[in-house]
Amino acid sequence: MLARMSNSLHAVDPPNTVDIAVVGAGITGLSVAWHLAQRDLSVTAFDGTGIGSGATAIQPGGVRQQWGTEVACRMALEAFAFYREIGERLSPAVDPQLTACGYLFVAEGERELTEQRERLAVQHRLGIPSREVTAAEAGALVEGLAPDTLVGGVWCDQDGYFDKPLAVVGAFADAAAREGATYVDQAVDEIVRDGDGWRLVLRSGATVSAGAVVVAAASDSPTLLAPLGVDLPIAKEPKYLFYSDPIRERLLEPLVISHERHFAAKQLADGSVLASDLAAGTRPQEDRALWHSNVRRAITALLPILEYVSFPVLVEGFYDTTPDHQPVLGALDGHDNLFIAAGLNGRGLMMAPTIGRVIADRIVRGTMEEAMMPLAASRFAGGTLTPEKQVV
Repeated sequence: MLARMSNSLHAVDPPNTVDIAVVGAGITGLSVAWHLAQRDLSVTAFDGTGIGSGATAIQPGGVRQQWGTEVACRMALEAFAFYREIGERLSPAVDPQLTACGYLFVAEGERELTEQRERLAVQHRLGIPSREVTAAEAGALVEGLAPDTLVGGVWCDQDGYFDKPLAVVGAFADAAAREGATYVDQAVDEIVRDGDGWRLVLRSGATVSAGAVVVAAASDSPTLLAPLGVDLPIAKEPKYLFYSDPIRERLLEPLVISHERHFAAKQLADGSVLASDLAAGTRPQEDRALWHSNVRRAITALLPILEYVSFPVLVEGFYDTTPDHQPVLGALDGHDNLFIAAGLNGRGLMMAPTIGRVIADRIVRGTMEEAMMPLAASRFAGGTLTPEKQVV
């Protein structure tokens, strides 16, 4: 686990008092801690399962700008710009190696292509360099793709992935430590109002007073906040990826996604190929063969170059999902100095730089920027959702 690997953000004993407590030391909590510490604020992160554990530990490191809503596109643009300068921003001990392999969303029907064009219009309005491609162009972009059933697609050559995503987590952890942030290797069991601030009750029974608290505990966030009367519709949703053994030959460089077939596939830098039935449910033992069959059918139709690739490994990860597939960021109404950064819907690493900056700005300035208001927790009670459909 990364918590044991980091040379800087080592565990300390629980202090009696902290200025700002961050509950959760995944990529989201670490980014929040770093951004706050950069603003000369005293920050301590709490997590009983280790730094970079949970959902952060099991993800393929994708970074893309192609989204379907303005707020998601804005977040992605900012995060992508940050990651292009990660060496200067975080001085990582290990180069995470951001590879621009390109993302291709294919369409086999006119309805899907129409929806892609609508999302493309949002992206172009914000300056994202994505573009529509014909079936023939898609075939030229992706060697091994069968374009015969396609009517077109959308492509962005800047989208890609981190070859070493855990190095990104380590970079945030080490950078936060260099700015003075600390880490307590204990779970927070309860958050209790304490005058103008808060009191954290740790698993060990120890208590810590905090002036402000940021809950960045992914799908565990609702359980922590429910005793305070905060009802957040964030659910833990399992996600599954099939992996091949490493293959010496390069078969598939870009990531190919078909919403119509609920399918995505990519060859990673180590040569292994990942493929997913994006509609897979929650019963891996019972339904693994079905998911595998769905992946094989999609490969036969779209990527016959992978037809002889076997997928012996099934890896389980988790999304912390929301009804509109958007993050929940900002202050929690009626609870002064209590903030939320959760419900990332699988884009924790992808948008961590933006999330940390948004939360830090909200705490320091006292107001949420207008562009990020669609992500406020109050949207659920008010029914003002902004559904994001470009989820993989």
